[in-house]
Amino acid sequence: MSNDKSRDALSDAPIPQRNNSAEVVQSSSPLDYVLWGIALILFIASMMVNQHLPAYWAPANDIWVRVGVILACIVVALGLLYATHQGKGFVRLLKDSRIELRRVTWPTKQETVTTSWHVLIVVVVTSIVLWCFDYLLGWAIKLIIG
Repeated sequence: MSNDKSRDALSDAPIPQRNNSAEVVQSSSPLDYVLWGIALILFIASMMVNQHLPAYWAPANDIWVRVGVILACIVVALGLLYATHQGKGFVRLLKDSRIELRRVTWPTKQETVTTSWHVLIVVVVTSIVLWCFDYLLGWAIKLIIG
């Protein structure tokens, strides 16, 4: 493996790079506020569908119709959120995070097991030390109070 940070740790394949590391997020437009409002209404509606929709629409007595309506509301709301500037920035963040995860050098199984044992031993030793300290303080207080 090379030390080149622009290579994938597993396959040694090049990782796509962007020229600009910081993007300026554009300010929200009035359309973004409308889309956020509609998406919020759809999310609230998806929470209330199961309880209220059967009273107003007979086919909604079937559970699968209600599940379909709930999923449709959620999908449409997520699509509206994607259409906003913040939604596109969030999707870009997810793509960049995926690229960064490919750069991570993950520990081997042996390193993970060894580190886990070290943590367990430190926790047990610390617990015993704190228990002894608590016992001694309790003994001292009992001695003082009588």
